[in-house]
Amino acid sequence: MSTPAILDIFRSSGALLEGHFKLTSGLHSNTYFQCAKVLQYPEHLMEICRNITSAFSDLDIDTVISPAVGGIVVGTEVGRQVGVKTIFAERKNGEMVLRRGFTVSPGEKVLVVEDVITTGGSVAEVIEIITEAGAEVVGVGSVVDRSNGTVKLVETQFSMLTLEVKNYDPDNCPLCDQNIPLDSPGSRTLQTS
Repeated sequence: MSTPAILDIFRSSGALLEGHFKLTSGLHSNTYFQCAKVLQYPEHLMEICRNITSAFSDLDIDTVISPAVGGIVVGTEVGRQVGVKTIFAERKNGEMVLRRGFTVSPGEKVLVVEDVITTGGSVAEVIEIITEAGAEVVGVGSVVDRSNGTVKLVETQFSMLTLEVKNYDPDNCPLCDQNIPLDSPGSRTLQTS
């Protein structure tokens, strides 16, 4: 799929938002990709995930893992298409962990799948969980890479949509200077006990 075609899907789904947003990373931006609004439609979910799955078709994959919450839907569909176990990591007391009986084993080949990458922080935390367990990260796939490819987490990485989107440090944000109301649509603040 071409970048314009993907952007059209985001726009027609109401998933490409403009305004003043606090991203999960803590940065501010005038653009927000609400992937859940695109992925709620099975035809978009299957097509996007088919492209992600195709990018890793030459790899041996035992497990697909995603950071909660945004990556779960896309990770589950990629895992279904590959035909492997699909799990997710989630935050507990602010730390990314495996819960619900999910595990990875030494030598297990794991593909990490996320909805949106800005700084790659959540994916990096998931990668740390995998490597500490002795498993192997074989690749990272995402729907959107807001860094235009500058965030390189592993050697084998693919995103459906790679573009540069303006991000601002909260202490030096022109949108804050203009008193544009700040919206925080991300999932980082969800509490898990």
